[in-house]
Amino acid sequence: MKMRILLACAAFPPNGKGGGPASSELIAMGLTNLGNTVRVLTVSGEQSTQRRDGFEIKTLRSLNVHWDYWKNNPAWRKLAWHMLENFNPRALAIMRREIRNFRPDVLLTVSIENINVASWLAAATEGVPCAHMIYSYFLRCWRGTMFRQGTNCVGECTTCLVSSLGKKFMSRYVDGVVAETTFPLNSHIRAGYFPNAITHVTPGPIVLPTAHRRPTNADRRTLRVGYIGLHDPAKGIETLAAAARNIAADGKNSIEFFIAGDGPAEYTKKLTTLFPPSTQFLGWVRPAEFYPSVDVIVVPSIWNEPFGRVSAEAMSFGIPVITARSGGLPENIVEGESGLSFTAGNAAELYDILRRVCADRTSMERMAVGALRRAQHFKLEQVAEDLERFLAGVCERKLIATTPLAA
Repeated sequence: MKMRILLACAAFPPNGKGGGPASSELIAMGLTNLGNTVRVLTVSGEQSTQRRDGFEIKTLRSLNVHWDYWKNNPAWRKLAWHMLENFNPRALAIMRREIRNFRPDVLLTVSIENINVASWLAAATEGVPCAHMIYSYFLRCWRGTMFRQGTNCVGECTTCLVSSLGKKFMSRYVDGVVAETTFPLNSHIRAGYFPNAITHVTPGPIVLPTAHRRPTNADRRTLRVGYIGLHDPAKGIETLAAAARNIAADGKNSIEFFIAGDGPAEYTKKLTTLFPPSTQFLGWVRPAEFYPSVDVIVVPSIWNEPFGRVSAEAMSFGIPVITARSGGLPENIVEGESGLSFTAGNAAELYDILRRVCADRTSMERMAVGALRRAQHFKLEQVAEDLERFLAGVCERKLIATTPLAA
């Protein structure tokens, strides 16, 4: 049986940044393509309604004191925003109205910022099953990262603990919770979130390219190593820089480094001094153009990434991935088949891996084939079917729980 799904998300293209909004759009497309009726509910500066790709997108004006939490808002406004994110009475009233208007079979929240945890209570009071997708650590950390002063947080600091009390309490109204990897899911469950929810892991979706990577000459002299993404210390790019310097210093390996993406200008300028002079800094480039130009991608994050979309995208082009063992990243590859992993922040270990893959091109070609095979795990159609089954299970469980036993 197909469902009416109200997909409420913090940001939706063209508004918002990063992989979250992109994944939200793909989820809406995938569930719609399976025959479900999907309405997207999101927040922006202006109210609007539009229809594209077979589903409706209803954009509300901010339910909080502002909607754009990426820009520099005044300190008092930031404080008010975070306080209201623990429970926003206005969001409760508006979400109850939207649920009544659409009459969904299930409410699916993705990244609860702005839409508010009050949405879960709204669904409960309207008798509608509710599921949540974890895309960040926002429920546990007001920064959304659980990363501070160059280190991953083991638990909540006092500030985060106090500022998340309402979020944690509201999570009891969620009937099902799903994450892209087991790491962020277990992080929340161990902390006492979602005590009444069934749990599930389904990977972030990607659209497989129609054309894969260019053929690689296994005998080609130079190994092309790529990085694409934000230039930020938490992304571990300085670990890659240190490994690259060691490669250049030993002079025994023919490896070139290609750095795509951007970040604060001063930090990017600093990076150009940390990498060997031969390193090419490409700035912002289209991922589909970048991946086929390199032989292997390095994802060196120090931060415990909940998912790491770059690793999945690279494999869809047949590019093996060398990833740090941080957060959910190592779950995306099959060790030795589609990629390799190293201890996060360990430049010496990364250096050793790069030397080995440079010397063994046959192994690289084998992992390229394995990467294409692994990419099927993230295929939009497969992810959408898996998510649909999970949502149907959430609805069935709610129905059983609320159906009176026969006398």
